[in-house]
Amino acid sequence: MGMVIFLVVLGLFFLVAELVFLPGAALGVILSLASYAAATYFAFVRIGMAGGFITLGIILLLSLIATIISLRAKTWQRFALKNKVEGQSMQTPSEEVHIGDCGVTISRLSPMGKVLINGKEYEAKSAEAYIDQRREVTVVGFENFTIIVKSI
Repeated sequence: MGMVIFLVVLGLFFLVAELVFLPGAALGVILSLASYAAATYFAFVRIGMAGGFITLGIILLLSLIATIISLRAKTWQRFALKNKVEGQSMQTPSEEVHIGDCGVTISRLSPMGKVLINGKEYEAKSAEAYIDQRREVTVVGFENFTIIVKSI
């Protein structure tokens, strides 16, 4: 009797896991059906015909209740993110750096690398082929969050 109850509870756990945590994966449904089938088999073999049908009825009833509770809107709201995200993306360099500003390459730009402009480090792209480390550069444009530079 304990094995039957354990398998029914295990099957119920896999069903709820499939509905709430892994929708569309089907692994939970397969494991749930396997647990339910084993529970039903043991109930028929060990408890008898009446016990098997009672177990089958309990499985169907518990599965229906678990499905309804799992798919209710309030159940999903418990797992939803309720915190408001206050952060923001980094500022575009064009707000702090202007075309014509001069700086020095920190790393080799081939064609991307790091530059130091107005005392701050930025991701930069060379407008030319390559620019070696510790070379003076000037800002000639912007591309998204990247500064475009060329050597002086």
